[in-house]
Amino acid sequence: MHVPGGDGRKRRLRRGGFGSQADAEWELAGVVGLSGPEAIAQTWTVRRWLLCWLSQMEGRLRPSTVRAYRSVTHQHLIPRLGQLRLADLDGRAGVRTVQRAVDAIGRQELADGGLIAAGTVHRIVAVLRSALSEARRQGLVTVNAAWRLRLPQGGRAHAVAWTREREALWRATGARPRVAVWDVENVAAFLESVRDDHLFPLWWLVALRGLRRGEVAALREADLDEGLRELRVCRQVLRVDGRVVVGPPKSAAGVRVLALDEFTNQLLREHRIRQRDRFGVDGSNPDGYLFTRADGRPVAPDWLSHRFRALMLRSGLPPVRLHDLRHGAASLAGAAGVELKVIQHDMGHSSSVTTADTYWTVFRELGHRAVAATAGLLRSHARVRLSLVGASQA
Repeated sequence: MHVPGGDGRKRRLRRGGFGSQADAEWELAGVVGLSGPEAIAQTWTVRRWLLCWLSQMEGRLRPSTVRAYRSVTHQHLIPRLGQLRLADLDGRAGVRTVQRAVDAIGRQELADGGLIAAGTVHRIVAVLRSALSEARRQGLVTVNAAWRLRLPQGGRAHAVAWTREREALWRATGARPRVAVWDVENVAAFLESVRDDHLFPLWWLVALRGLRRGEVAALREADLDEGLRELRVCRQVLRVDGRVVVGPPKSAAGVRVLALDEFTNQLLREHRIRQRDRFGVDGSNPDGYLFTRADGRPVAPDWLSHRFRALMLRSGLPPVRLHDLRHGAASLAGAAGVELKVIQHDMGHSSSVTTADTYWTVFRELGHRAVAATAGLLRSHARVRLSLVGASQA
């Protein structure tokens, strides 16, 4: 850039070696004479701050999270708010400005003529809230205008169980829940249908222990401790900008040790032995992944989803996604009487609130079944007792 020199003539100024675009932005602000955060807020557009904030998040958050933030920013936030000054989002006036923008996003029509989903609006606001929280932390604004907004009703879809009634309706009309899980009979039927698949131990593991697809793809042979009957989850496979990379789990709670029953432990042990015998000689699996394709290449999350879908369609069962198999593992654990805190740990959730909020519909249905069974047991004993009372009175 050109700046005035001591003789009044402009000269070119070059500076480099910045660790990120954010560092360069702050240096530029200092060069052009912005004295403090208030001046930056008055001069920078929201678009400029959002791009700077995204640059700051690189390295702090998972690449996939930054990519999702970037997508929301360019598709929704910059078109609605990008031309405003950052200071325009401060104070009560800023709250009103953001509310109008969110209302406009909520009225946005999609290509099929429907409105944008309420859950999508909630995610957009969450991204803006995070960006403005960082602006407030750095003294650029005094309040976070994305808090306490009126948002459309409805959030993310909750998992529901495939009941016989829902399955009959789906077979008759094609209507299906957005997120549905198999009951234990359907899970068992699926596992029986894929018994001869070379990845049967993977499908069994996800159905029983609820690993995310990226987590199960990243498992190494060394993560299995046969003696302790434990499996260590400490990384996941991600797709970032078209490349498959290995990174940390979704959150700190994602790093966990899962207990294994004797059957699952033996199943994984035999799978590991077969895989070593098959690929150990020619080095087709140099990184020692626990699950690979038939040719020894590591499995990728997208590939696992496509493979699962093909096997699911072949089985003829009600449709679910691979991720719904994880939801099903949580519901099966709940049906087996596992405590919520244990399910939270096994699912890798940071809070039991997340677990309860995600699976409350499934747990509620299980609760209805449980109380019906309990009431039936009580009624059966009550009938015997009443008959005895009647006989004694007679």
